[in-house]
Amino acid sequence: MAYVVTATRKRPQSFDSLVGQEFVVSTIKNSIKANRIAHAYLFCGPRGVGKTSSARLLAKALNCEHGPTPTPCGTCEMCTEITKGISSDVIEIDGASNNSVDDIRNIKEEVRFHPQKGRYKIYIIDEVHMLSKSAFNALLKTIEEPPSYTIFIFATTETQKVPATIRSRCQQFHFQLINIETISKCLKEAANDLNITADEDAIFWIAKEATGSMRDAYTLFDQVVSFSNDHISLDKIKDKLGLVGLEQINSIFLNLISNNLNLVFSELNTMLKAGVSVEQCIKDFASYFRTILLIKQNISDPNILGAQTKDIPTSIINAYTNDQIEAGLELFITLYRDIKYSINPRFELELAVNKLSNLQQLASPTVLMKKINELQNELQNADNSTISDSTPKNSFQIDQLDQQKQAELQKQAELQKQAELQKQAELQKQAELQKQAELQKQAELQKQAELQKQAELQKQAELQKQAELQKQAELQKQAELQKQAELQKQAELQKQAELQKQAELQKQAELQKQAELQKQAEINKQETTYINDSGIPSQKVSEERPATEYNQENLKNGIFNMEKLPLIIDLMKNKYLNVSTACQKISKIQQSSNILVLYTQVNFSLTIMKDNERIIRAAIKRICNYAGPISFELEQVKPKTQNKYVTDPFVEETRKMFRGKIEEVD
Repeated sequence: MAYVVTATRKRPQSFDSLVGQEFVVSTIKNSIKANRIAHAYLFCGPRGVGKTSSARLLAKALNCEHGPTPTPCGTCEMCTEITKGISSDVIEIDGASNNSVDDIRNIKEEVRFHPQKGRYKIYIIDEVHMLSKSAFNALLKTIEEPPSYTIFIFATTETQKVPATIRSRCQQFHFQLINIETISKCLKEAANDLNITADEDAIFWIAKEATGSMRDAYTLFDQVVSFSNDHISLDKIKDKLGLVGLEQINSIFLNLISNNLNLVFSELNTMLKAGVSVEQCIKDFASYFRTILLIKQNISDPNILGAQTKDIPTSIINAYTNDQIEAGLELFITLYRDIKYSINPRFELELAVNKLSNLQQLASPTVLMKKINELQNELQNADNSTISDSTPKNSFQIDQLDQQKQAELQKQAELQKQAELQKQAELQKQAELQKQAELQKQAELQKQAELQKQAELQKQAELQKQAELQKQAELQKQAELQKQAELQKQAELQKQAELQKQAELQKQAELQKQAELQKQAEINKQETTYINDSGIPSQKVSEERPATEYNQENLKNGIFNMEKLPLIIDLMKNKYLNVSTACQKISKIQQSSNILVLYTQVNFSLTIMKDNERIIRAAIKRICNYAGPISFELEQVKPKTQNKYVTDPFVEETRKMFRGKIEEVD
């Protein structure tokens, strides 16, 4: 199982386990019982005191399957999803990273939809003070009149930054810092859960350093546990974290009281060599003076003191007056404020510690004036008693008494004047230091402003350069696109011209072909001479048919297929058919019209016996060798005489070649 930090592991899962916020818990529980649930809540307070945890607990109480109830079960589906942070009806938003108007606009659009599983759709906005002014204004109307199923819970550590218009629309709950006793109790429970032994003073130190934040206490506790080896002690904490122990400060002050500065600076050097920073030493000295001052005011509560009364010796407490302790506290507070401008912080710390050696003789102007007044009263009382008791014997004694009194008064006046001058010098010095600090601060601010201005100018120059480069790139891209478009347009125009030219050529070819076909059709309509079966020419007018021309290549490859010739001869031998009938039968069987073309065109038939195969082969060979295009339709020519016709030479030659054989057969 993955490691879970103590702050997450010990996060409250019910209102009863939320410590240090009794007022908030009781108010929310009573409002849930009375069904007086507001539409918007504002949880404000320091860090780590339970604001976000309370928001989740309120979401559980409202959406629990057994609710609304002040004691959610924690086991139903809705409670489990809210605990894991995966509920679709409880939306947690970080105000620091979602602080724009667009983010608020998204929320306003989502609010219109009802919750998917629970009764309410709950928006938890953490660090709400980080929203921009425009975002707050955009949220006003939605918070004022949200849908009945929507609840807003805001959490912030800086209430003053939330606009009054938002605060007035929400129920406000102020979370308080958790006291040291409560934090110590929770730390002991955490140590027992981990089976770790923890000393009281170590737990007290962790609780004190948390400064009222439970999350800070758990975080520091985890760090201490990591190096304590199952036993948490203050000595280990001081050794590992480089802290100043109370015993070391007590030793320094005891040596200061006894005026043993050698041991004082030796102890201070030991602390710094141990890794304790100068800033930490200054804070510890200031805290030590504060504790002594509060003890002298009869305050003994550890929650206020930050330490146990028994840890500070009585001799140190009685060695200083309240004014001296206040002066020491002011010394270290001023030192911490001015140390960042020092050339060497250690020098400043050593100087302050050296001033502490004269702290017992330090007197404020108020104390000096009080002392002077007391002395004046004592002298006046003494003079009155002397005058009343004894009368001076002569004027010389009276003059002597007057001179003595005047000398004392003059001395008192000088002391008072010195005190006033000292006070003025101190005030002037403080004013000069403050003025120097302000001037130095102004110089730093001015320098930062100049650097920021330079950075902004540089950034603007870079942005302008980028914009120019981007503009040039866009112009170049547009030019390229325009060039490509022009080239594409030219290619399309060229292609269209080529297609138009091809169409015109094709149209011309079609027109030429149609003209030729029309001319041939006119020729075909004329009378033609055919050879009948007896080989005698006869005159017949042919029907309209397309003029078909066959060249030598067509005759070889298509019409006279030498593979089909044996089938024709076979059929004529066995069935005693003429050529035309045999060709027609084979054409019907093999679905080929090529065999039939010659004989239907020539329109003659021969009766062939078994010894006529050589004649057919010779005739076909002669036809195949005929050069040029062959037209098997006879040309009708006007006869010279009434009974004679002039025929095509090829047809006449073929007729003569077959006539002798036909006569022999007949």
